[in-house]
This record gives sequence, C-alpha cells and structure tokens, in this order.
Amino acid sequence: MDARELETLRIVGSQGGVTAAARVLHLTPSAVSQQVAQLQREVGVPLTERVGRGLRLTPAGEAMAEAAVDVAVALERARAVCDRFLAQPQGVVRVSAFQSAALLLLPALLTRVAAIDGLTLECSDEDVAQDDFVALTDRMDVVVAHRPDDGLGWPGADALRVVPLLREPLDVVVPLDHPLAQRAQVGPQDLRDVPWIAVREGFPVAEVLAAVGARSGAVPRIVHRVNDFHVVEALVEAGHGVSLLPRYAFGGGARVRLVPLAGVRAGRRIDALVRRDRAERLVVRRVLDELRALAGDLGSG
Repeated sequence: MDARELETLRIVGSQGGVTAAARVLHLTPSAVSQQVAQLQREVGVPLTERVGRGLRLTPAGEAMAEAAVDVAVALERARAVCDRFLAQPQGVVRVSAFQSAALLLLPALLTRVAAIDGLTLECSDEDVAQDDFVALTDRMDVVVAHRPDDGLGWPGADALRVVPLLREPLDVVVPLDHPLAQRAQVGPQDLRDVPWIAVREGFPVAEVLAAVGARSGAVPRIVHRVNDFHVVEALVEAGHGVSLLPRYAFGGGARVRLVPLAGVRAGRRIDALVRRDRAERLVVRRVLDELRALAGDLGSG
C-alpha cells in the first residue's frame, strides 16, 4: 500500500471529486483515477462511488481516508525528528489568508520571518466562503480563516490542527458627517431602515448583520453587496450606505468613522487551519508561533 495512493484518496474525498483533487495534486485526472483504482485493487473493496456526474468516497473509502491522515502525520513526524538534528530547519511554508486578514497580518509576518534563516514564506490571499476554507488546507500549509463569533467549529477538525489567533470586533462604519458618527456606540434600533452595504451570504460578517436585523425587528435594507472592504470603505465615505468593518484592519483610518455596536455580539474569530501532518513540520510550527505572537500583540492593543 503506497502512501501517495492513500493521500490521493484522501484529497479526492476532501475536494469532492477527481478533477478538483487533480488540481491540488498537480496531476491529470487520469493519473488520480489510476492511483485510486490501484489502491482499490489492493484493498479489495470499493472506495469510491458515482453520484450523478461526480464521485464520493464509500464508507470504506472514508475509513481509508482517515487512516491516510494518520500515515501522513507519522511520516511528517519522522521528518521532524530529523530536522531537530539540523542546526536550523529549512523550508518553504505556504500561507493563505482572506483579504482583510492578509492586510492585517501578512506584512508584519513576512517581516518577522525574514529574520529567520532558512525559512521562506509564500503568501496568497484566498477570500472564500466559510465552508470552503478547510479545503484550502490541501494545497496550503497554513490557512488563515475566519468564522462567526458564536459559530460552530470547523468541519473535519479531526484532520486539522486549529490554532485560534484572535477575536476581531466588527464596528458599524458611517461617513464622517453621518448623524451617528459622534456616538460612543450604536444599537440595533439606531440602525432600522438605514441603507446597508453587506457582504455576500456565507461570510461571517453576514451573520452579524442578520443579528442586527433580528434585534431591531426589521430586515436590514441591503442596497449593495460588496466583499472587498476597501471598496466598502470608499462607498461609505461617499455616502452610499453604512456597513460593518473589522476594527483592527480598518480602525486606524480617517476617511470614515467606526462606531462600536452594542446589543449584538459583533465580532469574528480568526483561526489558523493546518493539516495535522503539516503541523508536524518544524518550519510550519515556527510560522504558527510567529502568527500567534503577532495576533496576541494586535488583540492586546
């Protein structure tokens, strides 16, 4: 039984099919199918089944995919043992972050890591819906993700190491000349019937806006849906509505006013998601240590 075949099966399951798995593994779909078929011949039971035009793992396939995680963890743990005998572990760590977290964390993280010999960061921004963050861990070493303040944990957590980084408050953002701009805080009743610039459904900020509407007794009047917070800030500044913005990433500017929201638990949790096997790598652990330290400085500021 080949460890590569086990890993391929696991990624077919986590990515939801052969084509998506092939993109992650940098293989052709045919090569992925051949590896899964070879593993299936070796174990003697069906590991996948057709569902419409797609493919999913059978119960036996799910069990094998879970075992694949343990195998990958053991291999990385063995490599980490060897790394401890090096004067300085070396390697490349791929980090992704959703856009506002990238703005908040990546510049300082890159500066910190630049002082560590032998460690290289490759960064990208990945602004996806909450349900899609876990799948990114198949191709990234560290995924900085966010979830609602009172939301549930991450699906598939058994295969993940979840590192809590910080809680970031979400504030109501208004133009500088808005009637609410001079308030120390605002509540849901103050926001009835205002025009809202909202994010798309499936993102943590959307749940906070829904809570505002529930507390005010009125469905929020959404006039625009924009996910790029820089665009949101510009639209609010121009008087085209109010919105919610993360305090640490956008609270230092002078273009708009961020007002704390009372009466609703308004915030988001920012976590680092790492596959259990990759969490064994010493260079990945070092990056997580730097992220935790950086987030701690922000959260205490």
